[in-house]
Amino acid sequence: MSRVDHVITSGIFSLDGEDFDVDNNIWLVGDDREVIIVDAAHNAQAIIEGVAGRKVKAIVCTHAHNDHINAAAELAEEVDAPIWLHPDDAMLWEVVYPDRRVDDHLADGGTISVGGLDVSILHTPGHSPGGCCLHVPSERLLFSGDTLFHGGPGATGRSFSSHELLVESITEKLLVLPDATVVHTGHGDSTTIAAERGNV
Repeated sequence: MSRVDHVITSGIFSLDGEDFDVDNNIWLVGDDREVIIVDAAHNAQAIIEGVAGRKVKAIVCTHAHNDHINAAAELAEEVDAPIWLHPDDAMLWEVVYPDRRVDDHLADGGTISVGGLDVSILHTPGHSPGGCCLHVPSERLLFSGDTLFHGGPGATGRSFSSHELLVESITEKLLVLPDATVVHTGHGDSTTIAAERGNV
């Protein structure tokens, strides 16, 4: 039976010379045997505890801001799993990991099969150039990273971000999903597509 587990970690988000205290949502998607880890923030050990001995098929980074990847290398080594990221965020990845490349690239329209679920990759640039969301149509679930939050679009106005592009991504890729789709975000509370239609 499929399941989604939730781990919250806390740490520092750094960009453009500024530091912010943040709480991050990490999502474990799969079943009792195998999972993918959606984002790898701050504390590898807390995420490993959430995995609870299951096989990790991949660590899927929704984007490469440091607060979503700063536990990825340690986590990958500890659970023996590859790290996947969209190539358009390579320059952000390299700030954190100048000597460690990702293992595979996410591509728009690609599918990850895990625990009996088919997880679709939606490239949703705007918050960052390589930002991606993960959609599980059979469960009416969306893992939105920092693309869409409870209350509207993710932050822009910093390096490599574009509000116009983010709104376009949300409108064309996310608001076409069923209203009942539950949106599990990278920070804060979950929401639904229906709830966010008026916030974009």
